Amino acid sequence: MRGACTPFEGKKITLLGLGLLGRGVGDAEFLAKCNARLVVTDVKTREQLQDPVARLEKYPNIEFHLGGHRAEDFSGIDLVIKAAGVPLDSPEVAEAKKNGVQVAMSTAFFAKSAMEMGATVVGVTGTRGKSTTAQMIVEVLKAAGKNVLLGGNVRGVSTLAMLPDVSNDTVAVLELDSWQLQGFGDMKISPHIAVFTNLMPDHLNYYGGDMEKYFSDKANLFRYQKPGDFLFVGKTVLEKISAAQPPVAPRVLQPIPDDWKLKILGEHNRENASLAAAALRALGCSEKEIRDGLERFEGVEGRLQFVREVNGAKIYNDNNATTPEATIAALEALAKNITLIIGGSEKGLDLTALVASIREHASRVIILTHEKYEGSARLAGEFKKVGVAFQEADSLQKAVDIAMRETTQGVVLFSPAFASFGMFKNEYERNDEFLRIVRAL
Repeated sequence: MRGACTPFEGKKITLLGLGLLGRGVGDAEFLAKCNARLVVTDVKTREQLQDPVARLEKYPNIEFHLGGHRAEDFSGIDLVIKAAGVPLDSPEVAEAKKNGVQVAMSTAFFAKSAMEMGATVVGVTGTRGKSTTAQMIVEVLKAAGKNVLLGGNVRGVSTLAMLPDVSNDTVAVLELDSWQLQGFGDMKISPHIAVFTNLMPDHLNYYGGDMEKYFSDKANLFRYQKPGDFLFVGKTVLEKISAAQPPVAPRVLQPIPDDWKLKILGEHNRENASLAAAALRALGCSEKEIRDGLERFEGVEGRLQFVREVNGAKIYNDNNATTPEATIAALEALAKNITLIIGGSEKGLDLTALVASIREHASRVIILTHEKYEGSARLAGEFKKVGVAFQEADSLQKAVDIAMRETTQGVVLFSPAFASFGMFKNEYERNDEFLRIVRAL
């Protein structure tokens, strides 16, 4: 712990954004244990952040400035740790930089430190498939007896707090979203092994509808790679990445052999497996270790996850499908006789292909409705135009009740295609609620 704390011990640090997902709390806890003098600031109020604040109040070296930010918290200090959701062009970041204060993001800070300690860093990004691909890599490495850590965009995990566990034989596998990769761009670093699954419209409300800005953040995955590093990419994104002139030539992989029998469904998951296999080969794993591990892999919670069968209906949790393309992939994997529960808050993405896929694959459709679910309302309007019948439910409980009443065989698929905000605080709360309802049936 002591060596890992050296960059922070006795330093004055502002944590910009605490959040509700557990990563910020873990960062704060780690920094407090390193004897940093810490200010935690967030636009949310103490009441909104009740649980994370309660966990941190025992540390006398943490001060809370909640319900807004103060300019004085960004001057006369040593470091700002910025949460992923805070824009790089925010007034607070500008204030820190004006005052000569370093601004860093925790996952990028971890990656840079881990590299300096001799660890191998594997980064996985993409609009879809990054969680599954990263978890595949980790599971195979664990079974092979490697010293492996999983961090980045992982629920409840502070990547920064993993620093004490890093040594020169560590493989750190990081699932990286576009916001976290902003931090890599700021530090001008890229992982030793980069995996880029695909690129599809997403988060365009954040990027002002500009796909190039979205891709530019993602491109930090490979932008600063060096000779001897690896860049593995999905076939649909090869041309885009090649045009960006990466310093390491991108490689598209052959599909995994047909006789490799995966437990997880869908052609998209076989492509994820081929990317994972390539990264594992680069890490020195044998073909037997790779095949055995991928065939054992049971999937990730919330990603086309088989939960249970009730009265002849197989129930799948695809909560993390927050884009039309993700729901289309689930529908194609399950093929037919599907009761689909869908809907959520707006991302402004095109629904044409989603509606066509629903017409082809879904037998019944239940739309989640809420005053803030403009996405649901827009989808309902598209259904009416083309004559797709649907039912409405103003709670997830009601939606599951309708689905189970009307599905005596086949599949019940919860694949929202939209964000969760409004009915739920975040997608994790939505995931937990769906699993609670289904397990109580």
